[in-house]
Amino acid sequence: MHYTFPVDIKTLTISKGTKQTVYYPKVTNMTNQQLQRYINHVIVVETQQLINKQVGHMPTTVEEMLGSYEIKNNQRQVLSLLLSNYTYHFHAAHGMTYLKSLTFDLKKGKKCELKDLFKPGVDYVKRLSDIIKLQIKQRDLPLLNEFTKIQPNQDFYIADKALVIYFQLYEITPYVYGFPMFPISVYDIQDLIDENGPLGRMAVNV
Repeated sequence: MHYTFPVDIKTLTISKGTKQTVYYPKVTNMTNQQLQRYINHVIVVETQQLINKQVGHMPTTVEEMLGSYEIKNNQRQVLSLLLSNYTYHFHAAHGMTYLKSLTFDLKKGKKCELKDLFKPGVDYVKRLSDIIKLQIKQRDLPLLNEFTKIQPNQDFYIADKALVIYFQLYEITPYVYGFPMFPISVYDIQDLIDENGPLGRMAVNV
């Protein structure tokens, strides 16, 4: 059976010397060229913002930089991807990594914020926060401060039938624990999700 993905992906590279390389995705071969240009523009902007965040006011102290990406979902007219950038500055105790995720609803031709995945007016912040609190307890994660709730625009990506909420380094846990990721099954929040949105499409069994 021949299966086609909503978008084709090719890898582009930004490099400066041998120790500074950033790989980022470019969407190709879409029927909707306007949407394709928009998606690629957003990816380029966010890739550059990660670079700027890492370099800051100290471009001369950058010893090493590696940017990469992962395609988390490319099905059911939903594209969700994760950009990462690791940078080490001269004399730093260790390198620092930042993540930025982007989710596009190809059917509606828009980039999605977390609120766009849910029905209008529902308290998705409380429901997701309660699920995350439970996972923190189950996984015995050490916290820097007591976790109360996620931000309304918390970082997330979609991976098949899961919504993954995540936090940056140092945001809620010590550095050594990496990026805290909290996968939440679409079926656990099915009463809240917009049936015509990305998560609604993921929840349909076919």
